[in-house]
Amino acid sequence: MKQDDVPKLLDVEAAAQLIGEKIVRTPLLTSVALDALCQGQVLIKAETLQRTGSFKIRGALNRIMQMSPTEKQNGVVAWSSGNHAQGVAAAAAMYGVSATIVMPSDAPSLKIENTRALGAEVVLYDRATQDREVIAGDIARQRHLVVIPSYDDPQVIAGQGTIGLEIVAQANEMGLTVDDVVVPTSGGGMIAGIALAMHGAFPQARIYAAEPEGYDDHGRSLAQQRRVKNASKANALCDALLAPMPGELTWQINKSHLSGGYALSDEDVCRAMAFAFRHLKLVVEPGGAVALAAILNGRHMTKNRTTVVVLSGGNVDAHTFQQCLGKAASAAV
Repeated sequence: MKQDDVPKLLDVEAAAQLIGEKIVRTPLLTSVALDALCQGQVLIKAETLQRTGSFKIRGALNRIMQMSPTEKQNGVVAWSSGNHAQGVAAAAAMYGVSATIVMPSDAPSLKIENTRALGAEVVLYDRATQDREVIAGDIARQRHLVVIPSYDDPQVIAGQGTIGLEIVAQANEMGLTVDDVVVPTSGGGMIAGIALAMHGAFPQARIYAAEPEGYDDHGRSLAQQRRVKNASKANALCDALLAPMPGELTWQINKSHLSGGYALSDEDVCRAMAFAFRHLKLVVEPGGAVALAAILNGRHMTKNRTTVVVLSGGNVDAHTFQQCLGKAASAAV
C-alpha cells in the first residue's frame, strides 16, 4: 500500500464539497433524559435519518461521482449485508449507473428488498461457505465493472468522514467542545473518516469503536497494535457489523487515531434500541445502536464530558425490532 492511498483531512473536506447537496445534513440531537442518566452532555448524530436509512450513501456517492464516463457506463459491483448495498444502489441510480450487489442470503429481507427496489441486481451467497470478495471480483472481471468496497477505499473513507465535519460544525454552532466520539465499527471506514475530521478540529477528542461481542476486532487489534481477525462467522444480531477484521487501509488511520474499543452484548444492543425508540423517537437497527449501548451500560464514561454518539443506521425489519424491544422489556422487569 502506498502512503498516498491513505486519505487525509483535505480529502474529507473535498468530499463534503462534492456530495454536500446530495445528502442529508443529519441532526445532532440532545436528550434531557440521556444527559441526566449519563451525568454529562451526550449528542446523538442521527444517521438513521440519512438517505437510504444509513450513512453508507456518503462514501458511495463520493466514489461514484469521481468515476470516469466509461466507468459509469460499464457499472459498479459491491458486496454488503445491506446498508452499503442500499447506499451504492441509490448513488448509482442517481447517475444512471448499473449496480450489482453481492449480499449474504441470511441478510435481513428488508435490506435485500430495498436494494432491489433501488434498481440493483442482487447476487446472493452463503456467508459461511463462500467469499463475497471473490464473487464480486469475478463479476467485476467478467463484466468490466468498478468495485466499490464497503470500507477499504480512500474515496469511501473520505465520504464517510463528512459525518465528522458535520459534527464539528454542529458542535461549534452549539458552542460545545467535543471530548469523545463513540462510533459503531465494522471494517472501520466510517470511524476512520470521522477521526480525520474530528482531530482536525478537536485534536484532544478521544475516538472509540463500538462493536458486537465476538466481532470486536478493532478493540483487540488496538490492544495488540496489529490487525487481528474475528473467530466467528456465524450470523449475529448486528448484521451490519460482521467484517472479518479491520481493513488494511482503515487500520493505517485507526491505529493512531482511536483510543480504544468496546464489545457489546446483544442484550446491551436491545436495551439501546429500546431507549432510542422511547426517548429519542428513533428506530435504530442493532448495528446502529452499539455506540449508544456503550454509553447506556456504563462502559464509556460520560460524566462531566461532552460525548457524541453515532447512530449509524435504522434499517431493521419489523420482526427483529419487535424481538429486540421485547428482550429489553423482559430484562427491565
